[in-house]
Amino acid sequence: MSLLNNKVAIVTGAGSGIGRAVAESYAREGAKVIVSDINETHGEETVSLIKKAGGEAFFVKADSSSAEENKKLVDATVTKYGRLDIACNNAGIGGPAALTGEYDIAGWDKVIAINLSGVFYGCRYQLEQMEKNGGGVIVNMASIHGTVAAPMSVAYTAAKHGVVGLTKNIAAEYGQKNIRCNAVGPGYIHTPLLDDNLNEEQMKAVAAKATMNRLGKVEEIANLVVFLSSDQSSFTTGAYYIADGGYTTI
Repeated sequence: MSLLNNKVAIVTGAGSGIGRAVAESYAREGAKVIVSDINETHGEETVSLIKKAGGEAFFVKADSSSAEENKKLVDATVTKYGRLDIACNNAGIGGPAALTGEYDIAGWDKVIAINLSGVFYGCRYQLEQMEKNGGGVIVNMASIHGTVAAPMSVAYTAAKHGVVGLTKNIAAEYGQKNIRCNAVGPGYIHTPLLDDNLNEEQMKAVAAKATMNRLGKVEEIANLVVFLSSDQSSFTTGAYYIADGGYTTI
């Protein structure tokens, strides 16, 4: 099946984890993928994986917290392919851990800059181009913490709630312009970020937070993103899809 045949798609934060899985899945479904990341080595690795599997991709280094670099990313895409059909704004960070009353100001600024402002900057220029195309699809990566608290991570929680609100606003404004926008809220997913920061015992504790008693797989999130990016979800916009193994059901 080629759900995204000949579509042109940007994925930010595509150098690892969920972003890489989304980029690879887009390519498998026939899209030409623009892989973007702040880490050039990781981004080029994703491109290499896609090409080895027979897909088409190229890398653009960009800092998602910069409005200017988000614009350059879209410009590079249009220069290469002449259009932009799909964007998955995935880049994000966790930030420092502290009580709200003790939270580092610089840490707050950085998390908000990448996780919220960066998503807005991406959407700002993606929407501009999609209007020229006559339509498009945006999928913004939120989190379960776009609806529930993440104690000791106030900036992350605030940013992800903001991403959900941003997504709904875009859907309301652009529904009659053939542009859809949805958000995905992953729970705890097995990524290099968890491997680098948690030991085995902590990993089991995190997995136990889900009623399915396991961590999610990046492919499971990527499959949802592909669905929302394709015509199979053609009547879906402004929605916030949680994929958390049951974490938020209790």
